[in-house]
Amino acid sequence: MALNFSFRPRLLDALHGYDRARFLKDLGAGATVGIVALPLAMAFAIASGLTPQAGIWTAIIAGFLIAALGGSAVQIGGPAGAFIVIVYGIVERYGVANLLIATACAGVVLFLLGLFRLGTLVRYVPVSIVVGFTNGIATLILLSQLRDLLGLSVEKMPADMFSQMATLWEHRGTFNPYAFALGATCVAGLFIWPLLLHDKSRFGYAVHLMFGRVTELRPVKMASRVPGPIVALVSLTALAWALKLPVETIGTRFGGIPQGLPAFALPEFSWETVKQLVSPTLTIAILGAIESLLCARVSDQVSGLARHDPNQELMAQGMANLVVPFFGGMPATGTIARTVTNIRAGATSPVAGIVHALTLMVVVLLAAPLARLVPLSVLAGILIFVAWNMGEWREFAPYMLLRFSNHYRLLMLGTFFLTVVFDLTVAVQAGIVLACVLFIRRMNTLFRVELVSLEPPVLTYRLYGAFFFGAANKLDAAIQAVERAPRGMTVVLDAMHMIQLDTTGLDALRQLHKTVLARDGQLRLQALQPQPAGLIERSGFAAELAGSATPPGHR
Repeated sequence: MALNFSFRPRLLDALHGYDRARFLKDLGAGATVGIVALPLAMAFAIASGLTPQAGIWTAIIAGFLIAALGGSAVQIGGPAGAFIVIVYGIVERYGVANLLIATACAGVVLFLLGLFRLGTLVRYVPVSIVVGFTNGIATLILLSQLRDLLGLSVEKMPADMFSQMATLWEHRGTFNPYAFALGATCVAGLFIWPLLLHDKSRFGYAVHLMFGRVTELRPVKMASRVPGPIVALVSLTALAWALKLPVETIGTRFGGIPQGLPAFALPEFSWETVKQLVSPTLTIAILGAIESLLCARVSDQVSGLARHDPNQELMAQGMANLVVPFFGGMPATGTIARTVTNIRAGATSPVAGIVHALTLMVVVLLAAPLARLVPLSVLAGILIFVAWNMGEWREFAPYMLLRFSNHYRLLMLGTFFLTVVFDLTVAVQAGIVLACVLFIRRMNTLFRVELVSLEPPVLTYRLYGAFFFGAANKLDAAIQAVERAPRGMTVVLDAMHMIQLDTTGLDALRQLHKTVLARDGQLRLQALQPQPAGLIERSGFAAELAGSATPPGHR
């Protein structure tokens, strides 16, 4: 069968009828989200065990490619919080060089998923698994930021949860109250900032009472629209610098951010290395696909624009992840927080995503020296805020858990536990296997074989549901009934309500047929649906039934 290949970025369609008004909207939205992306990109990279510039250039390069080549109108791509735990574990176990190779290989996998039009398969991952591993990742991010939030002097944090907790406890004596004060202020400020000038909130009402009509002034209202992470980053960095607080900064740990374009470099590549990186590669690819397509679906719902093309989006994600490792970048995917910011800022097309990447590049090239002053505890506070918003904590509330089925609770809590205690790869694999087992069990309960009448010499059964490998044992009762019945019985199976039949179910029908023939009887199938009838015909079972329809004495 010929491959129905289609590569058409959404940007091409968006440029039809594109005018100055739309460009100004995209320009404003792209500039806004570009500024928002700066602290997040640095924080994600540092939390992943990489340098700040790895996150920044990933946001610039991947953000540009995903916007220009993707299948979504307003999605913003770049480093994401979901990758922090995965990347940190890969760096600790395999090293940065092998992370780059795994990311490039994951890009190839993502591109092939889109090329072969498998984007819709990601939607088959149960929501319970997505919620479980999302909350697990958010929990691990919160835990991983405690070192910088508390200002502890720890040279290198381990990857697994129990070792991290032990390390934090061992170094509790190095607690830095200045770093904690900055981090705690950052977290509190990020939660309070959106509510300050919102008249319907308690904070907004209090501010309005205190300052009266001052809150209605245009400069004040414009200030309230500045993204919280930028306000926290700039104000707290300035505070730490002005007071000369003894806290660790980007400069003291990394020596600052290079002021210039990244160099193109080929990582050392060999097939032997690739074979060892199969698991990290698949983990990056699966998580990238899930995150990007979930983000694209959210953007469709919030923006009201044309629905995204999942296959085109995966191809763009693949190309971005294939390219960024050659510039020292990290895995990239769609980012929900920045995408929603883009939409709320007025974005109308992928041009906003391109502007976001260019804005970020200009800011870095002009203001890179200032980044060395940013306290790491402030970045930790931003990440804690991101992790809190990332988790679906409401799903874990007792009153919510009681509303879910046992299957949903088992999948969600099991995936969460495996993510936190082991890693995401184990959690997703185990979750999908468990989901398949539970699905088979549920489908087994939906198939039944019902005795309609037993009036010798005819024994009639009616089949309901999908007769597949998980329900093949349901025919055993009929086989046993034939063995106990008088010889020469005619067994009739009414298959009007049997909607599906697989080869294992067909084999069970053959076993029944052999038992009937051994008792000198006949087996008749009636009212077959198209799919079961087609399989029975192709397999030759229809001919077997027709050949055995002759009365025993005339064979």
